[in-house]
Amino acid sequence: MVVQVQTLALQGLHGLPVQVEVQVSGGLQGIYIIGLPSNAVKESRDRVRGAFHALGIAIPDKRVMVNLSPADVAKDGSHYDLPIALGLLVAFGVVPDDAAHGVVAMGELGLDGSLKPVAGCLPAALHAASHGARVMLVPAANGPEAAWAGQSSSLGGGMAVYGVASLFELVRHLRGEELLAPVVPGRRNNPALAVGDVADIRGQEGAKRAAEIAAAGGHHLLMSGPPGSGKSMLAARLPGLLPPLTPAEALEVSMIHSVAGTLGAEAEGGLVTRRPFRDPHHSASSVALTGGGLKAKPGEMSLAHRGVLFMDELPEFPRTVLETLRQPLETGSITISRASAHVTYPARFQLIAAMNPCPCGFLGDPQKGCKKQPGCGADYATRLSGPLLDRFDLRVSVPAVKVSDLSLPPAKDTTATVAARVAKAREIQTQRFAALEGQVLTCNAELSGRLLDTFCPLDAESQKLMTTAADKMGLSARGYHRVLRVARTLADLAGEAEIRKPHLTEALAYRVM
Repeated sequence: MVVQVQTLALQGLHGLPVQVEVQVSGGLQGIYIIGLPSNAVKESRDRVRGAFHALGIAIPDKRVMVNLSPADVAKDGSHYDLPIALGLLVAFGVVPDDAAHGVVAMGELGLDGSLKPVAGCLPAALHAASHGARVMLVPAANGPEAAWAGQSSSLGGGMAVYGVASLFELVRHLRGEELLAPVVPGRRNNPALAVGDVADIRGQEGAKRAAEIAAAGGHHLLMSGPPGSGKSMLAARLPGLLPPLTPAEALEVSMIHSVAGTLGAEAEGGLVTRRPFRDPHHSASSVALTGGGLKAKPGEMSLAHRGVLFMDELPEFPRTVLETLRQPLETGSITISRASAHVTYPARFQLIAAMNPCPCGFLGDPQKGCKKQPGCGADYATRLSGPLLDRFDLRVSVPAVKVSDLSLPPAKDTTATVAARVAKAREIQTQRFAALEGQVLTCNAELSGRLLDTFCPLDAESQKLMTTAADKMGLSARGYHRVLRVARTLADLAGEAEIRKPHLTEALAYRVM
């Protein structure tokens, strides 16, 4: 007798159906797992033995063969424990023969028979639901996230998801002794409040204006200024200016965090609805930023998808790490190529960076300036390559805060008022892009190609200004297009349908630091 149980292997955000075949026969006693299992999968036999022992179920003195099909695909992860255990329960007659029919299972077993959470349940559940699965068994901790796929109207909404706390609980359910109720989707967490308020920042009106533009159009922003000028404070408040994730974006972001194993911490079992804010330390490696490792997990760029990636002390990052930013900033995705994996993750993030003008940070300050200026500032700036700098839509200088500014009353523009203006500009962009066929754009920063000509036309006077400025400033083709995108956002903030000369003038000013 061969018992078949369905489960899934994950390749990035995509599921691959895996059939777990369990056969009990005469021969040399033991549990043998074949089908290119990794060490984590091979250890399943010991976890299953321990769980069965905790339940008082004796494994017969027979040969148990477990085949993971397709056999030519490498299997990795601890989530194969549950389907293997379910197959054995059927084979040993502990549960009915049809208990595994039409069931997709994944979960890690503890030696006490408990089921522990595993990474990637959300994308696995979405794949299972889209391919007609009707029942999915997952650990109780993963139930709320997997239930979103089970009740998704776009996938038919017909898959029942059961969150199982232990193997004993599963046995009673399958035998009809104590039925489990299908899990309901986890609650959507409310958007987190920003760390502080924009009004807390005294002075720095130019930098706050640039942050508003960046939030309204999804533009990349580079701030340069001495220590203590408020760069990090402003970056920390940027998430409060951004609109909440749309349902489609929330699902996309949640899938990435599910694969990374951080969805429970981020969303308490539900979907992530606040835009991610990631701020890796400048000692982070290339793998930490791009993703990879033994299991090709997503890195900081992908974890910041549809959100903000804040890189403080930008020149202090190793050059090799900084250069990995260039391709994702253009394509919105990153491909991890390893000998054992070739995975593509979304990485459409908004890059906000901060830097000091020189190593000591006081270049140009008559009181604190070092003896090495201006050479130290020029050397420090060369740590950033020209192609990387060219990808910043907005570059703004953040001067030192005067003591007199600290005694000023709070600014009238709070996070709420600025966020309202940003939301209005984003709504204009949403309506503008709604008519596009075959393309999904969310903000002006994603405009390219013919769409720039369609949505960013210039009159004769503006075109003359743009041509003259491009020649004098030595703008590249990329820089030229980024100026147009920023000008489009400025027009949206002003509620104007056409780009005018003042919009272009301000956009050009942000190309010079």
